Amino acid sequence: MNTPSKFPRKALIAIAVVFAAALAWPVFKPLLIGDARAQAKPEKKGDARAVPVRTVRVVQGPLPVAINGIGTVQAAQSVTVRSRVDGQLDSVHFKEGEDVRAGQLLVQLDDRTLAAAVQQAEALRARDEAQLGNAEGDLHRYTELLKDQAATQQQVDVQRALVRQLQAAVRSDAATLNAARVQLSFTRITAPISGRVGARLVDAGNIVRATDPAGLLVINQIDPINVQFALPEGNFQAINKALRTAGKTRLTVQALDRDTHAVLAEGELTLLNNQIDTSTGTVQLKARFPNREHRLWPGQQVEARLVLGVDAGALSLPAAAVQRSQEGLFVYVVGAEDKVRMQSVSMREVDVDQVQVTQGLKAGERVVIDGQYRLTPGARAVEVVDKPQAAAASGASR
Repeated sequence: MNTPSKFPRKALIAIAVVFAAALAWPVFKPLLIGDARAQAKPEKKGDARAVPVRTVRVVQGPLPVAINGIGTVQAAQSVTVRSRVDGQLDSVHFKEGEDVRAGQLLVQLDDRTLAAAVQQAEALRARDEAQLGNAEGDLHRYTELLKDQAATQQQVDVQRALVRQLQAAVRSDAATLNAARVQLSFTRITAPISGRVGARLVDAGNIVRATDPAGLLVINQIDPINVQFALPEGNFQAINKALRTAGKTRLTVQALDRDTHAVLAEGELTLLNNQIDTSTGTVQLKARFPNREHRLWPGQQVEARLVLGVDAGALSLPAAAVQRSQEGLFVYVVGAEDKVRMQSVSMREVDVDQVQVTQGLKAGERVVIDGQYRLTPGARAVEVVDKPQAAAASGASR
């Protein structure tokens, strides 16, 4: 009996597979071709869409050369007002915290005892003046009688000595009276300087003494006002050179708020101390500021900026452009075809919003000040254009 051949079954299976593939090809063709293209040309990171940023140009122009230090605000003058005589405080003629003028009455003490002493001294002087007048009259008469030999020379000499004695007594009385009047004037306590009165330390009715250490009140002159600050001794040569260059012109000092770095006042340097403090390695300086708005207050801590001169060709840019990495400071520079690159820079701070670039950039280069966190070297940057305000757009639509 003949055995059936296996070939026809295999042929039928092959034909079925080819037929099924032909039917599925239109469905899988786009997927296969797309995957092949993706493998043939992988997407580059830098070819992604442009990163929106804000940029500025590096500006070249004059910038101040300054040194910063921490300072303390001090009153230009500070006086503790005390009584110079003992007595009862009769009345107070000032309000706490008000401004007073030099010579203004502040406190009145009970003056009755000292007024009586003045009257007594006046009476004593009047008595001695009367006696002196009488003695001078006698001397004149004795002198005339001596011419007629009606009086002796001894009488004239004795009378002349008495006149001199009484003249000295009158001068002594005048000094005593003057001292009594001075003591009486001490019962009227006036402001020795113009300034701001602090808290009242003694109330009316209390007995005050000249030996009281606390005094009656404290007056601080706050306009103008001083700032005392210290700088490292390494800056001394630069400060000394700036002082010699300035000549009679005072160096400018700015007082800055320590938190916001805003300029509170601008004054001038009045003191470079005559020695360097060896214990701290610093030199003390003092500046005086006009303070009409009272933006500076005694005891306040400020940042003092001493301006040594002006760098005419300095390169500057906003502080927001400067970034920090493990290698140091850098900025993103936008170059040809809007491609960005990282550029290392050296700088010094001018103020809280501006820095001076000392190395790494040229005038006119574009640097990124906003959007750096999305940038990588080689990425393409596009400048962000501010949209018009909604109110302006609404008005235009009308």
